[in-house]
Amino acid sequence: MAGPVAAGRGLDSEAVRAAMVRKLREQGLHNAAVAQAFGAVPRHLFVDSALVTQAYEDTSLPIGLGQTISKPSVVGRMLELLLECPAVAQGRVLEIGTGCGYQAALLGRLCREVYSMERLRALHEKARENLRPLRIPNVHLILGDGTLGYPKGAPYAGILAAAGGEAIPDAWLEQLAVGGRLVAPAVVGGASGERQCLVVVDRTAQGCVQQVLEAVHFVPLKSGIV
Repeated sequence: MAGPVAAGRGLDSEAVRAAMVRKLREQGLHNAAVAQAFGAVPRHLFVDSALVTQAYEDTSLPIGLGQTISKPSVVGRMLELLLECPAVAQGRVLEIGTGCGYQAALLGRLCREVYSMERLRALHEKARENLRPLRIPNVHLILGDGTLGYPKGAPYAGILAAAGGEAIPDAWLEQLAVGGRLVAPAVVGGASGERQCLVVVDRTAQGCVQQVLEAVHFVPLKSGIV
């Protein structure tokens, strides 16, 4: 899978990924399927060559165009929250913000079908190149405005966003299936002022139920295609 440079650094090995998974478990990761996905997907293939030695550290890294690949612990937390919904693993999932494609690769191992949207053409193409050698047939990359969702694939058992706006877009809620779950960062207000937090929305037959969890820091959600 890896090129000669990465392989020469010893990064293309199960042992390196297993060490990362052990650290994530120590930090609270408990979902076995998520742990297996982390152990199977080589994160170093999704970062720039200059940063490849940091690929398995629990840190976010720049991927160009003002975007980042999230910390593995944050990715793991969001994936676990998403998979707490029983419908997600056997359903269709929409990812907003493909970025370099790493989270899409993880989702491809966890869910039946994945649509991943990216508004930045250069990142969309980079993700396609990164994912090609892994040959994950159930991941479909879409160049488009993520704030609008992807109606052609709706309804979705799960929606996962890697960028946060002032509120959860109505389009996402409309495209979420009854019995489905959405996990996304969003700006919420409170006595201490506004801050970006992780938000979980479950859609029931009676409507949407929202939980506001811990504070997070994601890149801002933007509309349009660039």
